[in-house]
Amino acid sequence: MGRKKNFEKLKKKTFQRVGIPVGEWTVLATIESFGIREVDAKPDYGYDSLVELAHAIEESIAGNTKDWQKASKNGSKLYPVNAYMQVPVNWFFQYYISGLVQLFPILIQIIAIIYFNYSLWTYLDFNLYQSTAVVLGVILGFVISGGFVQVIGRQSFFYWQHKKYDKAKDVIYTFLRLGAKGMVLALLVLIAVNFFFNLYTQRFMLVLVVYAFLVGFLLITLAPFHPLNKRSIITLSISVATILALVLFKFTDLHVYFTHWLGIGVAILINLLCLKAYLPKQKISETVVQRPRKLMVAYKTYRYFFYGILIFVFFFIDRLLAWSVNTDLNSAFIFQYEKNYEIGMDLAILMFFSLAGVLEYAISTYSRLLDQWQKSFTVLEANRFNQKFKQLYNRHLLVFLVTSVVAGLLIYLIITQPWGYLANFGVEVPLLSIHVCLVGAIGYVFLTLGMMNVLYMFTLNRSKEGLNALIVATLANFIIGFLSSRFISYEYSVVGLLFGAMVFMVMTTHSVKKFFKKMDYEYYAAY
Repeated sequence: MGRKKNFEKLKKKTFQRVGIPVGEWTVLATIESFGIREVDAKPDYGYDSLVELAHAIEESIAGNTKDWQKASKNGSKLYPVNAYMQVPVNWFFQYYISGLVQLFPILIQIIAIIYFNYSLWTYLDFNLYQSTAVVLGVILGFVISGGFVQVIGRQSFFYWQHKKYDKAKDVIYTFLRLGAKGMVLALLVLIAVNFFFNLYTQRFMLVLVVYAFLVGFLLITLAPFHPLNKRSIITLSISVATILALVLFKFTDLHVYFTHWLGIGVAILINLLCLKAYLPKQKISETVVQRPRKLMVAYKTYRYFFYGILIFVFFFIDRLLAWSVNTDLNSAFIFQYEKNYEIGMDLAILMFFSLAGVLEYAISTYSRLLDQWQKSFTVLEANRFNQKFKQLYNRHLLVFLVTSVVAGLLIYLIITQPWGYLANFGVEVPLLSIHVCLVGAIGYVFLTLGMMNVLYMFTLNRSKEGLNALIVATLANFIIGFLSSRFISYEYSVVGLLFGAMVFMVMTTHSVKKFFKKMDYEYYAAY
């Protein structure tokens, strides 16, 4: 009686994981993933081997397909039952929400701006001089730290997944130090250039450099928590820092700069303390700690490093081009903050945030099924294995398209409805900002799709195609944006972003389709 009950429980659990199985090898891989061993088959389930147990489960489910379909519809969770897509529907909601949760710190900043005209590194009442210094500092912080953030995430995730906790810890702390030193060096070079060419005043440069370093190092200290699956710490540190900065802003006489700097500094401190408290608790994976060889790490990660830098360069090129078309003849600044353009791009980036959940869903399901399916197909079924991933990609494209349409409608309502931008900021969105927003939002759709393509390949350590596509796209972004902003009008720099994003999407889509055609080889080559 006990064996029969165990069998029924295992059968139900298997169905909840893979739906209607495509064969007994799928079932075998699934029950092995549950930790069931060969020696458990006879005493716990009454079968001589796991293969026999898997065969019995597969036959039982296949013999009562209609009953299992009905159960899937009436249960608390929904599971698809067709052979086209063996992914539980509830995975979408789980991973999409997980992707949106990552953006909760950004939501905190948006709420703070709406209600207080203030956030952790912005203030709506800054004058033109202050806005230019602060925003340029924030942009530099993102760009300079981008490479270190990408490498920390990539390498620490690799070691963490393979339970090499000592190496993961060593990589994290090594690149935290390298990140700090790299940012200091880059900013010193910037100060030297400004000194010789006298581009900005010393006070302007001081503000810019402090914001750049603090924001950049904040991003670097946040980077480890994604691969360690401790994203709640990100929300904790940003929330505490924002509240502290708001309190200082509202109830003290400190200058806005100092309230920002103290808030960001506290966030950095919280991140470092949490890392120190969390990492030593992990079990030691090796008796002797073997530090990853620096040259080997550099060789494996240099493409990710440059990709991390370039993706932020791509994000901000259009802004810098628009700001460098100097509309104020009395200004000697190379870059001058342009409010209406920035409003349009801030609204457009809501599209990117809305699609972040789709990225999380697509890559998480892809990674999860990659592990399952490679155990479920024999070497003689390579073509079928590859076809499954092409079908999975097509389904992800459909989800991406539907989400893009919904997000586009939401942005349109925010712009046009009284309860949207007007209700929160007291003025209507300028017509120029609307034009920039519409073009920018479409550009972010193409850019995000390109990023999704790249992430598929990154999972199996294919980085060359993604970096090459981003280099070409960034050049296209700059050239088209420069020409459009100079020969038409400054707001047309956003056309560069649109064109560059389209180039990025087309090149990465071509690469990822070739990638999926030989998934069997790519999986083998990655390991």
